[in-house]
Amino acid sequence: MVSDAARPRKLAVDLMGEVIEGGRLLSEVMPRRLEKLPPEERARTQRLVLEAFRGMDRADRLLGPFLKKRPSVRVLNILRLGVVEICSGGAAHGVVNACVEIAKANVETQRQAGLVNAVLRKVDVAKWQDLPVPRLPKWLRKVLVADFGKEAVAAIEAAHFAGAPLDVTPKGDVAFGEALPTGSRRLRDYGQVSALPGFDAGDWWVQDAAAALPAKVLAPAKGARVLDLCAAPGGKTMQLAAMGAEVTAVDISRSRMARVEENLNRCGLSANLVVSDALEYEAEPFDAVLLDAPCTATGTIRRHPDLPYAKDGSDFPALFELQEYLIDRALGLLKPGGRLVFCTCSLLIDEGEEQVRDAMLRHPELELDLDALDLPGVEPDWIGPEGLRLRPDFWADRGGMDGFFITAFRATVS
Repeated sequence: MVSDAARPRKLAVDLMGEVIEGGRLLSEVMPRRLEKLPPEERARTQRLVLEAFRGMDRADRLLGPFLKKRPSVRVLNILRLGVVEICSGGAAHGVVNACVEIAKANVETQRQAGLVNAVLRKVDVAKWQDLPVPRLPKWLRKVLVADFGKEAVAAIEAAHFAGAPLDVTPKGDVAFGEALPTGSRRLRDYGQVSALPGFDAGDWWVQDAAAALPAKVLAPAKGARVLDLCAAPGGKTMQLAAMGAEVTAVDISRSRMARVEENLNRCGLSANLVVSDALEYEAEPFDAVLLDAPCTATGTIRRHPDLPYAKDGSDFPALFELQEYLIDRALGLLKPGGRLVFCTCSLLIDEGEEQVRDAMLRHPELELDLDALDLPGVEPDWIGPEGLRLRPDFWADRGGMDGFFITAFRATVS
């Protein structure tokens, strides 16, 4: 057991272990770990663990000279957490005491409590400021450098380190926040989301500005039958419904679809929700299909900095193959002459441009509708031969955006 003051830090260290040693994402483990905590303690734990992952590379650089021998993963995580908190403005004395307490509370780490104490007391905040922006783990950085070049990857890493503001998609008029060129609203300091004006009235929903673009690319006519395939968490479903489309949303997760239903009800919108494996779903062909395919989510690292530490890329090829199957299935549910918008929240070319090239080879009847990507706020040089490539360093002066790939296919009428 640890004191109440140390408990959020202890939980943060536990969560770091589940990610680094267990290969699990924070989004998978945090709800279970934190569900019984008071809201303020839950928020503090979440902030601590996200900051620790965001600054981990820099923390390791600062710790290197003090560690002649690499300690156990848990001790290293205690040190990382302590370094990031101290260098982010935390009261050094309190941070050190709490980290020592956490080390002493565990049989496997109590003998290294002295090491934790000695190292954290030597932390030099000035040196922290002089260190380079934290780099992505080598396994991912190497791939991105090959795709985009070192300069672009450095800019992406800077965007990751800066974190992400809160974007919302308005259903009607929303007065708060910054108006973005694409129509989203952005908030920097926002506190509890559900306490913001218009939440209970359903005037808006949380959705990154980049994630709001695929539905705008699809731009269905009022009354059009539209399929939102792999629909959860539902932001695009709500957009399509708000545009007046007759939306069928399909997703394999019953719990996530329950959240979609809650948000639709809050916002006064409706859609036909179907819990089903997208590859097995059968229905009459639709006028249009939006496929936000399961992917590596490498475009969301500024919001989910744990991802590169939970993954190593070994399971990515299976996702690439699944995306191919899903594109083919989506086309099978599309009317002749209908449009398919395909997107992934990924930075990997394999989940964007390469998928488009392969799909065009498999389906000679397909045409690309690149004109649909020419939207307000979208810079012309973001659009390539295969589609719209968005990166976290775009809009750097505004707070960036999630990495995304979006394209529009049209099935020609034979």
